[in-house]
Amino acid sequence: QVQLVESGGDLVQPGGSLRLSCVASGSIFSRYAMGWFRQAPGKEREFVAGINKNGYRKDYGDSVQGRFTISRDNSKNSMYLKMDSLTPDDTAIYYCAAKDNPRMAVLTAVSAYDYWGQGTQVTVSA
Repeated sequence: QVQLVESGGDLVQPGGSLRLSCVASGSIFSRYAMGWFRQAPGKEREFVAGINKNGYRKDYGDSVQGRFTISRDNSKNSMYLKMDSLTPDDTAIYYCAAKDNPRMAVLTAVSAYDYWGQGTQVTVSA
C-alpha cells in the first residue's frame, strides 16, 4: 500500500506557472504507474497526465498537451507536474494517483488507479 501527499497548489495569475509535487511513502515507488487528475466544482474528475513506472512513457490530456509536463524521480519517491501558460480553466483540485502495475503502460482512466492523494488546490485568477 502507498500513501500519497500532494503539494504546490496556489493562486496564480493567468499565463503563470506552477509546479506540483507528489511524494509517496509506504511502498516501492518504482513499482507504480502514476498520474495527475483534476476536478473542478460541478465537474467529473479529469485525466491530466500520466507516467509509467520507469518514467520513459508519458501521456497528457488534450486540454493540457503542450503546456504541462509530468516527470518523476524514483530515487526521491516523487512525481511532479510543471504547469505553464495557466488559464482560469485550469482551476481545480489536483490529485495524484498510483497503481501497482507490473506492465510499462501509462494509465489514463480514473478507475485504473488504486491510491489517491488528498489533493492540492490550484486557482488561476487575475
